[in-house]
Amino acid sequence: MVSIEFLVTSIVVVLIPGTGVLYTISTGLLMGFRASIWASVGCTFGIIPSLIASITGLAIILHTSALAFQVVKYAGVAYLMYLAVSMWRSSGALSLNDKAKNTSMYDIAIKGCLMNILNPKLTVFFMAFLPQFVPASIVEPAAYMLLLGSIFMTMTFVVFIFYGALAVSVRDFIIHSERASIVLQRVFAGSFAALGLKLAFSDKQ
Repeated sequence: MVSIEFLVTSIVVVLIPGTGVLYTISTGLLMGFRASIWASVGCTFGIIPSLIASITGLAIILHTSALAFQVVKYAGVAYLMYLAVSMWRSSGALSLNDKAKNTSMYDIAIKGCLMNILNPKLTVFFMAFLPQFVPASIVEPAAYMLLLGSIFMTMTFVVFIFYGALAVSVRDFIIHSERASIVLQRVFAGSFAALGLKLAFSDKQ
C-alpha cells in the first residue's frame, strides 16, 4: 500500500516549476497542445535512467564521485545553454504556427528527455527520496521503489499535461502578436540560460 505521505510529497515536488515545467510550458505556448504532450512524454521518460540508477545503486557513483557528478552536471549545463541560444536565435517574425509545422514531435520529446537525463541532481534526488517511503516490512524493496517511481512518473506526466494545457489556453494572444511572441521566446531563452547557470553553481546537496 502506497502511503498518503508519498503521494502528497510527490505531487508537491512535481508541481514545483523546474526545467521540465518550463520546457513544457514554452513548447505549449510556442507550438500548441500536441507539442506540449510530446514535451511531457519526453520529460517523463527522461526520469527513467535516474530512477533505475537510484534502484540499482548506481546513483551512489554520482553521490560519491565528484568527477562523475561534475561531468554529468556540465553536460546538462551545456545542453540548457544550447536550448537557450537556439530559442533566442529562432525568435523573430516567423509565425508560431510555422514553427510548429517545421518542428518534429520526436525532436521535441528527445529534447525533454535529454534535459532530465543530463541533470545529475535528479538521480541524487531519487536516491534520497524513494527509500524514505519503503516500509521495513517490504520483502522486495527494489520492486517497491520501482512502483513508487512509476507513480511519480505518472504524476509528472499528468501535471505536465496540465501545465501544457494552461499554456495553450493563452496561446491565441501570442500567435496574433508578433511582438509578444518575440519577447516571450527571448524570456524563455533567458530562463533556460538562468537554469543552466543555477545548475553550474549547484552541488550534490
